[in-house]
Amino acid sequence: MGETLSRSERRASLDRYLTEVSPLAKELCPDARVEATTASYEDEDGHVRIYPPAGLSGRQIEELEGKIADRCVDILVETGLFLCSAVYEPAE
Repeated sequence: MGETLSRSERRASLDRYLTEVSPLAKELCPDARVEATTASYEDEDGHVRIYPPAGLSGRQIEELEGKIADRCVDILVETGLFLCSAVYEPAE
């Protein structure tokens, strides 16, 4: 988190990390629909939205949330980029 990035470098870094977290979500839950966006509403730099398939247990959803959130925290600490992740309830 040491050096300050230019706006274009920060955007490239953000794109790289969104591109990293999205496939991670697919790896953890292959049938999930994953959306990554650079939309910013408050302090966040980007969003990763995960829509798991029906049939996942609450425990499986919690594990998915935890693993993605852990990586997003690592990215925040390493780079200062705040990626907000959310796992939505499966459609029945």
